[in-house]
Amino acid sequence: MLLGCIADDFTGATDLANNLVRNGMRTVQTIGVPGGALAEDVDAVVVALKSRTIAAGEAVAQSLAALTWLKRAGCRQFYFKYCSTFDSTPQGNIGPVAEALLEALGAGIAIACPAFPTNARTIYMGNLFVGELPLSESGMRHHPLTPMTDANLVRVLQAQSRGKVGLVAWTAVAAGEQAIRARLAALEAGGVRLTVVDAITDTDLHAIAAACAEHPLITAGSGVAIGLPENFRRAGLLPPRANAAELPRISGRAAVISGSCSQATNGQVAHWIESGRPAIRIGPFDIARGTQVAAEALRQAAPLLGSGPVLFYATAAPEEVKAVQTKLGVAEAGALVEQALARIAQGLVEAGVTRLVVAGGETAGAVVQALGISALKIGPQIDPGVPWTATQGAHPILLALKSGNFGSRDFFVKSLEQLDA
Repeated sequence: MLLGCIADDFTGATDLANNLVRNGMRTVQTIGVPGGALAEDVDAVVVALKSRTIAAGEAVAQSLAALTWLKRAGCRQFYFKYCSTFDSTPQGNIGPVAEALLEALGAGIAIACPAFPTNARTIYMGNLFVGELPLSESGMRHHPLTPMTDANLVRVLQAQSRGKVGLVAWTAVAAGEQAIRARLAALEAGGVRLTVVDAITDTDLHAIAAACAEHPLITAGSGVAIGLPENFRRAGLLPPRANAAELPRISGRAAVISGSCSQATNGQVAHWIESGRPAIRIGPFDIARGTQVAAEALRQAAPLLGSGPVLFYATAAPEEVKAVQTKLGVAEAGALVEQALARIAQGLVEAGVTRLVVAGGETAGAVVQALGISALKIGPQIDPGVPWTATQGAHPILLALKSGNFGSRDFFVKSLEQLDA
């Protein structure tokens, strides 16, 4: 095993694994820290945690437990993966986890680079852009759990870190691998422990990855990972692989579960409904009133599933989300919806659904845990950052775990059509 990764949510883990597989690394995503050895031989493992929005101390403890397992498995390099929109708060959890991993590995410095140009996430002079907008002007300013109101990542990361945070500006990145190495060495000599790195193209990501080939720890979104397999190939550790994304063909019923309230997912839900496909709304106020929402939704879906996929959605506009949070509380509203969607997922699998698309990191975490899934084999890409995966075991199902911000407007339709192509 070459690369050991720790992701702070389940869809983000899949996003990272997707980039590794597309670049020739056989990759398995585990749900939580494995209890023992893996069942198959792989080049990389992504341990998916649900640690993005929990207390910083608990996020650190879970991440260190994952690191311990990955070290025992023999990994040569380690990767802490967070969202390409740097989802966090002034208390963490990116800074505290990164610093704890650095200390545990005895490393001097680590980069922080959530850039993913393919999905319109770029960093210039330490400022994160979503498309043409600074992060603080994007839809992320309305995120129900981690609203991002400052685009300057040096400032954001410094607020949640004990050590000094630096910047590798784009002038150094554009000059290539050696210039990046020199800048990192200078920052480390000056006492910097974590440093934001600018990136506006995939060429930048490859140069950053090459410059970090010898770093024990990389912290980033999924973008930097596109350059890591080549590092291992240059070192003679990774042979060429043409079949890294192969999955078993599984027929059966299909469904979509959407809990994300991001702009991208709102558009995907709207596209599904506008195309005349069946959709069932899951309302948090109904759940709070004690209505058996999951059971009722499954009852409505029963006669429809035999004819085609059904969408179950709790997706809502920002003003509606705020109204729900004001009435029920932020944590309570999110937990109610996640639990209902997880129960729906259980009912769907019991009803013979073997192809399931799940939108939203928190929702994906709840669904995967409810289904008792321990590991996923990563397969072919649907859209940048989102692959199909297959569960392990005697009765596998196909899962697509989509970050709320990812995917084209027709993602739900396209993902299911891809399986029949």
